[in-house]
Amino acid sequence: MTPSNAPPLIEAKSLTKSFGAVRALTDGSLSVAVGQIHALMGANGCGKSTLCKSIAGTVLSDGGVLQLDGQDTKIAGPRDAEDRGIALFYQELSLIPQRSVAENVYLGHEPRKGGFVDRKALRTQTAALIALFDGVAGDGLTPDATVGDLPPDQRQIVEILKVFAKSPRLMIMDEATAALDGRQAARFFQILQDRKAQGVSTIMISHRLDEVFAVCDHITVMRNGKTVAATATADTTRDEVVHHMVGEVAAPPPRAPRSYDTVTLTVTNGTNARLRGVNFSAHRGEILGLAGLQGQGQSALLQGLFGALPFTAGSIEHKGKTLPVRTPAHAVHAGFAYISGDRGRDAAFAGRSIFENLVAATTVRERKTLISPRQLRPRMAEAAASLRTKYAGPDAAIGTLSGGNQQKIFIARWLATSPDVLLLDDPTKGIDLGAKADLFALMRAQADAGATILFYSSEDAEILDYADRVLVFNGGQISAELTGGDINAVNLARAAFGDAT
Repeated sequence: MTPSNAPPLIEAKSLTKSFGAVRALTDGSLSVAVGQIHALMGANGCGKSTLCKSIAGTVLSDGGVLQLDGQDTKIAGPRDAEDRGIALFYQELSLIPQRSVAENVYLGHEPRKGGFVDRKALRTQTAALIALFDGVAGDGLTPDATVGDLPPDQRQIVEILKVFAKSPRLMIMDEATAALDGRQAARFFQILQDRKAQGVSTIMISHRLDEVFAVCDHITVMRNGKTVAATATADTTRDEVVHHMVGEVAAPPPRAPRSYDTVTLTVTNGTNARLRGVNFSAHRGEILGLAGLQGQGQSALLQGLFGALPFTAGSIEHKGKTLPVRTPAHAVHAGFAYISGDRGRDAAFAGRSIFENLVAATTVRERKTLISPRQLRPRMAEAAASLRTKYAGPDAAIGTLSGGNQQKIFIARWLATSPDVLLLDDPTKGIDLGAKADLFALMRAQADAGATILFYSSEDAEILDYADRVLVFNGGQISAELTGGDINAVNLARAAFGDAT
C-alpha cells in the first residue's frame, strides 16, 4: 500500500498548449496517485486528449509544470515517456494492418536473442497477453493473425495489449472501451483492477458515467481547455459531474413548436461496423440533430445511409419504399446528399478544377454521360455564390483555395443537386463564422422547402441552436431523444455520458 504522504505518481500543474490560434489547453491540471484509477472527463474539445498527450510526450506543452514522483520533469517525446514508465492508448488506432498481432504488440521493443528478434519469445509473450482476454476476445485473435483481417473489437484489444506489453507504471487509456462489447469491457476493467493492486496507475478517458462510477477512484473534469473540478468518486454524483462539464447554462429561449405530418425516412435496426441496431424516423422539413461525443455512431449512421459504410443488418425506408443502399451512387440516385467536414478524405478531387469539383454530384444525380459546361456553369456559380465563396474562377485548381473556401465548394456541390435527404457530417469544420451562418440559413431554407436533414456536429452548441429534434448517441446506439424544451446542454451531456433522459 502506498503511504498517505507519498507524492503523486504524476502531477500536471496549469499546462498550456496552443495549435496556431487555437488554445487547446489554458490550465490543464491533473494529479494521479500511485495505484489509482483516475477518470478524466469533459465534452468534445475540452482538452482531455491534449493534456494526456502532453503527459505522454506526443505533444509538447507550451507552459506549466509536470512532476513525476514529486520532481519537476520534462518529457521530450513518446520514447522518453515510455522509458519513464508512461504508456498511452491511442484513440485513433496506431496499428500496422499488414503486420501480425505479435509484431504490432511489441513493435519497437521486441524480445531479442543474439541481436535478432526472438520470434519464439515474441509469440509466447503475445499469447500470454491475449490470454488476459481469454473467453471474450472471439475467434481468430492469435499472435500470428494479420491485424488488418481482424474485426474492430479485436483491433482495439490489440491496441490495449500494446500498452500492457510495456509494463508501464502509468497507463493512459483514451476511450479504450469504445469498440469493445460488454464482456470485453468488463474483462478490461478487471485487468485494470489487477494492475492497480500491483501499484500501476491508470488515467481513463471515458464517455460513460456508469463505467467511471463503477471503476474509478477519482474524477477530474475539464471544460474549455481548463481543469474545473477534481474529486474522489465517492464524494460526488453524476449530476455534479455533468454540471462541471457543462457549466452554468442559461435557460434556453422557448422553441417555436414545429409539427411534421410526413415521415420520409425510417431506419430499422441499422447496423454496421460502428453502429449497433439503431431505430428512428425523420420527417419532411425536419432538421434532426445527431449529438453525443465524437465517434459514438453519428458519422457511421450518415455514412451508412450514404452507402460509404453500408449497413450489414437492418433496413432503410425512404418515401414508403425499402431502399437498398450499397454504394454512394445508389444514395445519390435516390436523392441523398452527403457533406463531410473531412474534405481531404471525403470531398476533394485533388488536382482538378473548381468547376469539376462543383459538378461531380450533379452528373451522378442526373446520370449525365456528357457534360455541357456552358449549361452547368451558371447553376454551379449560383450554388457557390449562396455561400459567398471566394475564388478566382471556375477553371482554377481546387488546391488554390483556402481550406474554408474549399469546404464551401464541397457544400455547394451538393446543394446544386436539390437533395431530398441532406446528410451533414460535421460540415462546419474549417469554415469561418460568416460561412457557418450562411450554411445554417441554407440548411433551414432546404428544410422549409421540404428536405429531410440529418445533422451531426462536434460542437454541441450548433446542435442545440439549429436542430428541431435531437438523437443522442453513445456506444453506437441512441441513448436518448430530446424534443422541445428538453433540448438543452444538461440533458445532452447526461445522455452523451450514459444517463438517458
